[in-house]
Parts: sequence; structure tokens; C-alpha cells
Amino acid sequence: MYKKPSEHQISIFDFNQSCGTPLDENNEWVRLANAIDWTSLEKVYASLFPSHEGRQAFPLRVALGALIIQKREGLSDRRLVKEVAQNPYYQYFIGMDRFSDTCPFKPTVLVYFRRRLDSRFLMMANEEYLAAGAATPEHAGDKPEKSADGENVGTFILDATCSPSNIKYPQDFVLLNDAREKLEEMIDYFHHQYHPWTKPRTYRRRARKEYLAMAKAKKTPDEEAPEPDP
Repeated sequence: MYKKPSEHQISIFDFNQSCGTPLDENNEWVRLANAIDWTSLEKVYASLFPSHEGRQAFPLRVALGALIIQKREGLSDRRLVKEVAQNPYYQYFIGMDRFSDTCPFKPTVLVYFRRRLDSRFLMMANEEYLAAGAATPEHAGDKPEKSADGENVGTFILDATCSPSNIKYPQDFVLLNDAREKLEEMIDYFHHQYHPWTKPRTYRRRARKEYLAMAKAKKTPDEEAPEPDP
């Protein structure tokens, strides 16, 4: 069973602390709470509870707010409950109207929060949050950024799947060659600094030659080798 909260969306001036110190309006959790339209999300959240019987569920702001805090801060269920009980900004973010030294929910309840707020609902909540915020300068418009003299200073990529990635496969022999060259530099450095006698042979020319031959080949030796009989 779910019952919509009757109170309006609180502000930092409505939040009552025992010491009387007001919340900082520039705090990240205050700004994030004000950027999310909790009221519109509340209507969708209420539709997830068709039955009017049973134990009353927690409000959306408590459930979704707790999951957002846990995700952003990387907290476990028990640690989240402890942090909410100590942090007034966390309590304001989840919709509490006054500071309390106890958390309104227990660690076991978070399992039901995650089960109720599925990926579809979280995607919609994310869209609501992005729509509330203004676009950053690098994402405003569809043209490359330009410097003061009119020259392009970057490339705007629309398709995320086409983003450049400087990642090599673990089996790439280029990684082995890079490691060999760095090791040779280390040998040269330590020999020059601490060992004035004859430097041991590293066969770097031979290794370089074999690496270039493999790089120019269409197939690596592993690909050319025949498969063993079953």
C-alpha cells in the first residue's frame, strides 16, 4: 500500500536542526535535491502500488534518495543507514523535515527499494534530472568548439560507440614490444649510473627486427599454426 505524502516539497529553510544552524544552499546535496522534480516522479511511483492493503511503503524521496546517496558515495547498506543518521544534508535530501539521530529506514529495507525501483523507473528519473539541469558548454549545440581566433579546438562526436579508445587487447604483441623497449631503457639508465663495466647483451636489434617482421606479416605465428587433432 502506498499513500502520497501530504506535505509540500521542503526547502532548506523548512529543515529544522537541533542546533539551529541553517543548511548551506550551495551544498551539493541541497542543489541536487532542488534539481529533481520529486512531485512528478511521485505520481509514477504511486502507480507501482495498485493494492490499497498491506503495510504502507516509504515515500519516493526516501527510497530513491537513499539509493542515489548509496550509489554516489559507494556505501554498503549498513554504512548508508549510519551515515544518514549523522548527516543532516543526507536527511534533507531524502525529504526529512528535521534532523534526527536515527535513520528512518533499516538496512534490510534497501532490498525492497532496489526491487521496487527497477531499471525503467531509474532511467526515467535520470531523464528528469538531466532535463532539470542546463547543458554544459561542451554539450550545447552540435558543432565543434572554437577558440578566440576561430579555429576548431576539438571534434564533436555524436555516436558514443564511435568514441576513440586507446585500449589494446591483452594478447596484442605490440604491448610486449613496448614492455621490451621500456626494459631496455631501464637497463641503459642503471648501467650508466651504477655499472661502468661492460653492459650485458640485450639483443635489441634482433628483437626489433623480429617485431617488425611480425607486424608486417598478415598472420601471426599462432594463427598460422595448425590446430591439434582432437
